[in-house]
Amino acid sequence: MRTEEERAVDEGEIPSRNGGGTAAGNETVIVRAPTEERNSGTYDIDLLPALGILREINAEDTTVPRAVGAVLPELARAVELGVAALENGTAIHYFGAGTSGRIATQDAAELPPTYGVPPEWVVAHHAGGNDAVQRAVEGVEDDWESGRADAAGVEPGSLVVGLAASGRTPYVGGALEAARERSARTALISANPDAPLAEGVDVHVGVATGAEVIAGSTRMKAGSAQKLALNSFSTAVMVRMGRTFSNLMVGVDATNGKLRGRVVTILTQATGLGKDECARALTAAEGDTRTALVSLLAEVDADRAARELDRAQGRVRAALSALGVPGQEPHA
Repeated sequence: MRTEEERAVDEGEIPSRNGGGTAAGNETVIVRAPTEERNSGTYDIDLLPALGILREINAEDTTVPRAVGAVLPELARAVELGVAALENGTAIHYFGAGTSGRIATQDAAELPPTYGVPPEWVVAHHAGGNDAVQRAVEGVEDDWESGRADAAGVEPGSLVVGLAASGRTPYVGGALEAARERSARTALISANPDAPLAEGVDVHVGVATGAEVIAGSTRMKAGSAQKLALNSFSTAVMVRMGRTFSNLMVGVDATNGKLRGRVVTILTQATGLGKDECARALTAAEGDTRTALVSLLAEVDADRAARELDRAQGRVRAALSALGVPGQEPHA
């Protein structure tokens, strides 16, 4: 006779902690999650012409931004945990499998070139490693111990963000468990408000995307929701870390001609000054956008601008405030 825990694992209520992550033998694991339900609005999708299929998909897609909007308070809490981790000299770690893991990998990869941050700030871990990013590797997401192993290097004070559409992926569960044991903070982003893995995390961002257009295809609405949530999360963290000035990217360094042109444009937009003056300031700042910007707005030389930025931990507005430039105080 099966135990209550074995029954719950088989029916998808909780993820398994065994090596393969599934019930033993030939037992069937039935996942209970909103993403696995059948969508009553798309019963006829296989009878429609291409335009009709696209209209049904699009109609379902329009519900995703509203669903993400409903969990912004939880997402804001995750942002503050991420900022705290980076300010304390630790890191943000993403853990995911399949679509969730690929979205996490993309997000982490795009932050250094976009905001000029070290790649160690945000690190993505995909179940099965790099090979599984480009090609599906069956079974790796069901390995609880693999998640624990991949989180073994997480430092105390870091933020570990698990991404799992169903909210029950064993690989993600193992990573979150190990992270808590290592005194890291934890967040879960799922498409299941009642996610089993939410128990014990500091923040659960459970986006209620509901049934998919095609039952169980979490690369659809659930994936879109995770993309929106993670993009918003990482962008907000970068803004709070001072990697923008107004809505301009100022972490970009002018390391080649194309980037120099982009930075000069940013400087003209931020200061209202001419291209030639901005180009000279950028040269004096040795290609450092933020140094050039502070130098121009505070009317100081590049050396003093660099010193104030260093004291302000790279935050442009804080450096400008220290140099007496008004209007740099944050809104309540």
